[in-house]
Amino acid sequence: MNLLSAKNLSHSFDYELFSDVSLKLNTKESIAIIGISGSGKSTLLHLLSTLLKPDSGEVTLLGEDVLAMKPKKLSLLRRNELGLVFQSHYLFKGFTAYENLEVSEILAQEKIDEALLKRLDIAHCIHQKVTELSGGQQQRVSIARVLTKKPSIIFADEPTGNLDTATAHEVMELFFEYLQANEAGMVLVTHDETLAHMCDKIYRLENKELIEVQ
Repeated sequence: MNLLSAKNLSHSFDYELFSDVSLKLNTKESIAIIGISGSGKSTLLHLLSTLLKPDSGEVTLLGEDVLAMKPKKLSLLRRNELGLVFQSHYLFKGFTAYENLEVSEILAQEKIDEALLKRLDIAHCIHQKVTELSGGQQQRVSIARVLTKKPSIIFADEPTGNLDTATAHEVMELFFEYLQANEAGMVLVTHDETLAHMCDKIYRLENKELIEVQ
């Protein structure tokens, strides 16, 4: 089943970042987008995840034309179906780690998975304030918060940037297991080509074009 379809996307800021970009994401599939800094990888992810509107082209999520959606419907789609993981974790700093997860639990009406907390090695610190956690622990809480929502599509922008190599690979394996168990899909932006090669498909964004390399 197709989860995401992007056709002929173009986007510019002060200059053209890319044009005529197209890709598709199906259930249980992972896509990595690589490229040098400034090539537009994060911008493309923001277009695919509805955070930005393209200058031209179309994005279809779960069979729905995103650009034609009314704001309320788009908001519900983001809340219920999309999971965004960034290198900056965007946790609520006045809360404990567990209280951050409870926000997702309430919004998505999904129970917090204690096994997930153990898998991410944060069960022992989950009741500490976010500001008391290390950068790596905060990142793992952020990942747990997203997976608690049970999203249909995960959009991940350098999600392992604050993690050591072994933990990064463990997190990637967790993502892949989630995709299979929940018939979900993932679009990953990364500088780490080792992580990229763990995905089903790899695209390189360069010279304003998106090229499939695997």
